[in-house]
Amino acid sequence: MKYRAAIFDLDGTLINSLEDLADSVNEMLEHYGFPTHPLEPYRYYVGNGARKLIERTLPSERATDKNFVDEALHYYDGCYQRHLTIKTKPYDGIIEMLDRLKALRIPMGIVTNKQDFAAQEIAAKLFPSGIFDEVIGDRDGLPRKPDPTKALKIASSFGVEPSGVAYFGDTSVDMQTAVNAGFLPIGVTWGFRPESELLESGARLIIHHPLELFEHVEFQARNA
Repeated sequence: MKYRAAIFDLDGTLINSLEDLADSVNEMLEHYGFPTHPLEPYRYYVGNGARKLIERTLPSERATDKNFVDEALHYYDGCYQRHLTIKTKPYDGIIEMLDRLKALRIPMGIVTNKQDFAAQEIAAKLFPSGIFDEVIGDRDGLPRKPDPTKALKIASSFGVEPSGVAYFGDTSVDMQTAVNAGFLPIGVTWGFRPESELLESGARLIIHHPLELFEHVEFQARNA
């Protein structure tokens, strides 16, 4: 099978953003006088969007108060806007992998549950101009992953059938998204979750370094 498009998760797949995310949430928690969290648990707090991140990190008695969660989320957004690319960087080998896909004329997109403003700014700042044909973060009217709507929207814009799309992610949410969309689910082990989670959630291929991709998957431009 030759694949004609590539769609990526962002956090834990293309970029290591864990420290900036944790620092931003902890700044919000400190603002309200709540206990902060060490870095490691954030690997499991993230992945389902900013609101769920806030609900998971607030004290339990406040996490069920919708109005307070709205307020805390708004404060967190301001914190994260300042922290977007302080410590966040692409993983080793990512830029080289993207360059090789671009040279093959493979259209590429990002689908993430991260706030759309953050996804757009990070993609613009940390990656070569024009490397991604479309970036979709958390937007009103579009359901979050593992719902496949956003991913299928990008595949359609590329003119590529779902069976011709390789989808990359580091969590169960990503593998479920790929399965739900009919894509090839590729799990990456350099991100936030263990290989076992990826396999249990439907990964058909596991890669341990970005350039390992080309040893296992063949790509071909849509009009080739």
